[in-house]
Amino acid sequence: MSVIYFFKALHVVGFVAWFSGLFYLVRMFVYHIEANDKPQPEQDILKKQFNLMQWRVYKIIANPAMMITWMAGLVMVITPFVNKNYPNYLSTDVGTPGWMHLKLMLVVLLTVYHVWCKIQIKKLESGANKLSAFQFRLANEIPTLFLISIAFLAVFGKAGTLNYGYLFGGLIVFAILLYLGARAYKKRRLGN
Repeated sequence: MSVIYFFKALHVVGFVAWFSGLFYLVRMFVYHIEANDKPQPEQDILKKQFNLMQWRVYKIIANPAMMITWMAGLVMVITPFVNKNYPNYLSTDVGTPGWMHLKLMLVVLLTVYHVWCKIQIKKLESGANKLSAFQFRLANEIPTLFLISIAFLAVFGKAGTLNYGYLFGGLIVFAILLYLGARAYKKRRLGN
C-alpha cells in the first residue's frame, strides 16, 4: 500500500506543475498579443522572446507534468485490479457513483486544452493567430474551471457526498463571475 502513496504524491506534484504551466502559458499568449501595440523594434523583440518562453514552458514544464499526472493517475486507477486491498474508484460501490468517470473525462478535456495551447503557440509564432488578448484572457480562466471541478470531484466524490447539481451550478455561477470580472478589467484598462 505504501507504493500507492508514492504515486498519489507524484500525481499531486504532476497536476500542480501542469496547471501552473498552463496558467503561465496562456498568460504569455495575452502578453504576446499585447506586444503588437509596441513600436518597432520592441514589438519584434518581445514577440520573439515570448515565443521562446512559450515553447520552453510547454516542453519543459507543461508536457512532462501532464505525463506525470497521467502516468501516476493511471497507476492508481489500475492498482485495484492488481491489489484487491485498494479501493476501486471506478466502481459505483465506492463514493458518489460516476465521480471518477467524470473526473477522467475532465482530465481528457484538459489534455485537449493542453494540445490547443500548442496549436496557439504555433499560430502566434507564424503570425496566423486570430484571437485577441481579451479572448486569451478568457481562455486563461478555463484551467481554473477544470481545477475546481476536478478537486471537488476528487474530494466529495470519494467521500460519497458529491451533489452534481451544486457542483455544476456553482461552476456556472463562478464562470459567469470570471467573465464579468474579465469584462470589467477590460473596460478599466481601456478607460471606458
